[in-house]
Amino acid sequence: MKTDIRWVVMTNKVMLHLLVSALMVTVQVDSQGGDVYMAKQLELLVDDYLIEEMQAAELRLHSPIAREIVIVHDEPWEGNTCGYHTVFRDGDIYRMYYRGSHYDPKSGKQTHREFTCYAESRDGIHWEKPNLGLIEFNGSRQNNIILDDIGTHNFTPFRDANPDCTADARYKALGVGRGENAGKLFAFKSSDGIHWTLMKETPVLTQGAFDSQNLGFWDSVRQEYRAYYRDFREGFRDIKTSTSSDFLDWTDPVWLEYPGAPQEHLYTNQICPYYRAPHIFIGFPTRYLPGRDSLTEGLLMTSRDGRTFHRWGEAIIRPGRNRDRWHNRSNYIWWGLVETQSDIPGAGNELSLYSNERYYYGPGVKIRRYTYRIDGFVSVHAGLDGGEFTTKPLAFEGDTLVMNFSTSAAGSIRVEVQDTDGQPVPGFTLSDCPEIYGDEIEKTVQWKMGENLNSLSGKEIRLRFVMRDADVYAFGFR
Repeated sequence: MKTDIRWVVMTNKVMLHLLVSALMVTVQVDSQGGDVYMAKQLELLVDDYLIEEMQAAELRLHSPIAREIVIVHDEPWEGNTCGYHTVFRDGDIYRMYYRGSHYDPKSGKQTHREFTCYAESRDGIHWEKPNLGLIEFNGSRQNNIILDDIGTHNFTPFRDANPDCTADARYKALGVGRGENAGKLFAFKSSDGIHWTLMKETPVLTQGAFDSQNLGFWDSVRQEYRAYYRDFREGFRDIKTSTSSDFLDWTDPVWLEYPGAPQEHLYTNQICPYYRAPHIFIGFPTRYLPGRDSLTEGLLMTSRDGRTFHRWGEAIIRPGRNRDRWHNRSNYIWWGLVETQSDIPGAGNELSLYSNERYYYGPGVKIRRYTYRIDGFVSVHAGLDGGEFTTKPLAFEGDTLVMNFSTSAAGSIRVEVQDTDGQPVPGFTLSDCPEIYGDEIEKTVQWKMGENLNSLSGKEIRLRFVMRDADVYAFGFR
């Protein structure tokens, strides 16, 4: 039986249902002893977890679309080895943190010590480097440097969503030490995201390599902090995870697992809970190819427990015809997935992520923005000849079914509600569902008798999606 959390089955099924709903667990046991998957929240079709059967359809990996260069690191305290960017939205502003550093290929040395720098934006597209007046560089404090101490090689902050977080630690970060503490992670805190202090004078994590982007965040579903960081596993760069209740005392690390995926060098991991479905983790690990001039490229992986990931083998961003991306350690995807306004009139918001170009070359690294449709990482796709998929048994709470979908002008989708034996539910059959076509993020599915599913709420059902030249990215109940 596949579960997110293993339960001892209780005889009181009502109690089991309440416990599962409260913890957003996605599996319980039905009266016949089979699995019933809770579908209370939005469910992304990033894997086959909820899919029982597909006919003439496939899970299709999508790539983000290349957009504009949003920032160039050409200030004297920045340079061509700026890296490990972190981006998140914080109220009305977007924050970006990154390493400021520069490499001289002639001498083979860094030209100045490493700093942590800061930029901000009102839209996630147009970025500014504010003069903060905090740290001196070449006799002046007119710069955007916020840190010149331990942690600057890979300082990775986040805004803490823990409701019990104190005001002075509303922002937290992990960063690697220096000198005798090199190769150890320290915890930082801040009240404003600009001024930072150590939470503890000694390292909080010591079992790892820690020389790439080491990240942490609050997991609102499991009510704990999670950290992901790099180490070496059987000669390959790979990813470990630990958990903590207070961001200071961490569990012993465990390796991530990727069933069915080959062993590859994974440099960064870029894992975060997906904000619209926080029970699902989205990661953009960097595949490192030391045998090909140390080229790098971003992948997609997803998890429902934070440790076992479905990792796609195909790169989501190819270097393409852009020569600035065919370099050692260019083409990284940085940590942060944020909503931004689409430049297509009436299209609403999309998802932006950020990737680097021209690493080690030129006067400074360039950062390019890429965009996905919301929830648009993977879809169930069927061609014009038609295809379909049916879910595993589901139990849900709500009144309506919504889906994120796209069709061609000639394409269509129809949805049928079935009982657990696969028999259509009267009033919600395929013939009762008018053809749906278009492109929407949250389309309410309707049948001839309307959209209300209240009479089926709490019952065990299946959903059958019949498609022509269409993609379904996600569905959920409202």
